[in-house]
Amino acid sequence: MITIAAYIGAALAEIAGCYSFWAWVKYGKSAWWLLPGLVSLALFAYLLTFVHTPDAGRAYAAYGGVYIVSSIAWLWMVEGVRPDIFDLTGSGLCIIGAIVILVGPRLAA
Repeated sequence: MITIAAYIGAALAEIAGCYSFWAWVKYGKSAWWLLPGLVSLALFAYLLTFVHTPDAGRAYAAYGGVYIVSSIAWLWMVEGVRPDIFDLTGSGLCIIGAIVILVGPRLAA
């Protein structure tokens, strides 16, 4: 349960942090938007340390699927753009891949 919460929190923090840069560059918002964005990006990195796996690369790879699903949710809820069938299908495939990476059995080396 901690891993799921860490991934969801990390996704929200990363998307919000990246969006602050997007708003500054694309929407002409004040550079002050970057300060909470940087804090949010640091929080994103910290939250990923709560994922229960001994390997950082595996935690990051599985997180990619969660990030994609969260980004599509952001697109809909924050930006007001409704996802299409390709957004939803791609997100579903990515979350399946994330589950396989994170919980798949490991062969002994």
